[in-house]
Amino acid sequence: MPVDPDKARALAFPPVTVTVERGRLRFFARVIGETDPVYVDLAAARAAGHPDLPVPPTFFFSLEMEAPDPWSYLADLGVDLRRVLHGEQEFVYHAMVYAGDTVELRPRIVDVYTRKGGALEFLVKRTDVLRGDHLVAEATAVVVVRDPEVAR
Repeated sequence: MPVDPDKARALAFPPVTVTVERGRLRFFARVIGETDPVYVDLAAARAAGHPDLPVPPTFFFSLEMEAPDPWSYLADLGVDLRRVLHGEQEFVYHAMVYAGDTVELRPRIVDVYTRKGGALEFLVKRTDVLRGDHLVAEATAVVVVRDPEVAR
C-alpha cells in the first residue's frame, strides 16, 4: 500500500525532551567503538577543553528512541514493518552538546518519494535537536519501504 505523501508530511510528532547523561554517553561511545578518551573520561574531556563529556557522533539517533513508540508513525501511515529497511542517516552539527545538557528533539517527515516504479518508497524524516532556543543539530533518516504489490 503506497504511503500518502501529504498525510506523511502532515503527521504531528510530539517533541522529545531528554537530559543527556554521562553514563549513557560512555555506554554509547563504547558500543560504537569510539576510542577517543574525551567521550568516556571526564578528565580527558576537560583536558581537551570540554566542560563535560561531549556527545559522540550519531548519538542523537539513539535519543529519538526515548519516544514512547518511536516507530508508531509508520503504522499511522499504514506501513507494514516487515517491509521496512533503514536506508540512510545523516547528521549536521551546529554546536557541541555535553553531558548534563537538556535537548529537545522535534521530528517531522520532510519528503516522500518512490523509485523502481513504486516498488520502493522512501520516507525522509528530519529531526531538529535544540538546546533551549538554539538549533544544535539536524538528524535526517531515510526509511525504505518495499511495496510487494508492485511488480519489479
